[in-house]
Amino acid sequence: MIDDITAAKDAALAEVERADSLDAIVALEPRLLGKKGSLGSLKAQLGSLSSVDDKKVAGQALNEATQAVESALSARRDSLGDAALAALVAHERLDLTESAGRPTRGHAHLVTQAWERLEDVFIGLGFQVAEGPEVETDWHNFEALNMGEGHPARGEFDTLFVDYAPPGGTAGRTVLRTHTSPVQIRTMLTAEPPIYIVAPGRVFRRDTPDATHMPVFHQIEGLVVDRHITLADLAGTIEAFTKAFFGPGFTSRLRPSYFPFTEPSAEFDIQRPDGSWLELGGCGMVHPNVLRAGGIDPDEWSGFAFGFGIDRMAVMRHQVADLRDMYADDLRFAEQF
Repeated sequence: MIDDITAAKDAALAEVERADSLDAIVALEPRLLGKKGSLGSLKAQLGSLSSVDDKKVAGQALNEATQAVESALSARRDSLGDAALAALVAHERLDLTESAGRPTRGHAHLVTQAWERLEDVFIGLGFQVAEGPEVETDWHNFEALNMGEGHPARGEFDTLFVDYAPPGGTAGRTVLRTHTSPVQIRTMLTAEPPIYIVAPGRVFRRDTPDATHMPVFHQIEGLVVDRHITLADLAGTIEAFTKAFFGPGFTSRLRPSYFPFTEPSAEFDIQRPDGSWLELGGCGMVHPNVLRAGGIDPDEWSGFAFGFGIDRMAVMRHQVADLRDMYADDLRFAEQF
């Protein structure tokens, strides 16, 4: 019987070795180790042996043969499983490289580059950076800035209203901020003069995207509140900024204009080295009503404010023809900068 056990074991091990897939191993296991298998049949014959010693020797040999087959099945299953996994990984492999050359580092978005550079310039001029919420109350966004209910200037902002009511706000009179000017109000309400801040941020208007407009864009606004501030201080700050940001070959000028939150108000332009002028943004002396809304006495303090689009600065700096190109996520465009 020992010879039969050895022969059955060798035959089983040979079958295990020939198995070429996990499915084949699964099918072999019950056939080789089950009651109807060759080793299982021999186990049933142990009772026919007359000698106790023969039964003991044959039983031990049968157990060793069964363990050998089980070990072989397990090893073959692991080997075939590793091969199947490697084949699956190779089949599902994705080439995520953008080019065959060395991987290159990405860089900040054009608007982010302009944003950070503007912050650096104004910090160098002595300003601090201030922030505020993008969901604003009607009061902070309009009324505190001298644009009461029905003011015609409010129609120019084409505002997006939301149902959410922030602290101190009312549902239906809450807006996605249309400019970063509410940060000026919040700063005046929480900080004592003198105040020298710039407020960069994202703003929202109901605009149709085109080459020069987006419904979501970015602005930076500045506010100075101190004693004895005059229009000359505003003009000097704009000129200092122009030369610091664009270079010594540029200069600036102010043109009379109107904004409800400043009086007097002006548009400021920059002159390129070729002599051409480009409108950049608006500015003016802070209106006394705005100072009062911020809790500041206009008889004791005065100030100026200015603001312009960060996206426009990026467009100008890199000569981008269509504003929408900056938000198309096209690597062919982004890699140029």
